[in-house]
Amino acid sequence: MKQILLACTTGAVLLLAAPAQAQFAKVQDAVDYRQSVFTIMANHMGRLSAMARGQVPFDAAKAQDSARLIDQLGKMPWEAFPAGSNTNTSKLKGDPWKQAAQFRQYQEKFMAETGKLVPAAASVDSLRAQLGAVGASCKACHDSFRQ
Repeated sequence: MKQILLACTTGAVLLLAAPAQAQFAKVQDAVDYRQSVFTIMANHMGRLSAMARGQVPFDAAKAQDSARLIDQLGKMPWEAFPAGSNTNTSKLKGDPWKQAAQFRQYQEKFMAETGKLVPAAASVDSLRAQLGAVGASCKACHDSFRQ
């Protein structure tokens, strides 16, 4: 039942997100959207990190649920970076629109690493290793484009 609910929720979010670029009536709407997606991902990364560090017992089912969410959410924020969305409420630094190729490389690397997180969540050892790879992909982009 939990997996069905997770699949339905994820599917609904993805359906709503598909035409999201057109839904941003204001630049701040795009900023809020992408920050919300990143906040949810960070929450689930924290859950996985706690398992990987032994702070909470490892539970493969819960780990895979979080990994699936991270993988799906990892595809969503990129459309919420329209030109001009580096506002005083965003955490962007630099100008990703002038460095679009590099920004896109970071996106693709991140999505590739989050895709590997789902099978890695089957065991604590593989989860630990893949969390490092996902974290490194986050850090690379943050170093260039986040305050």
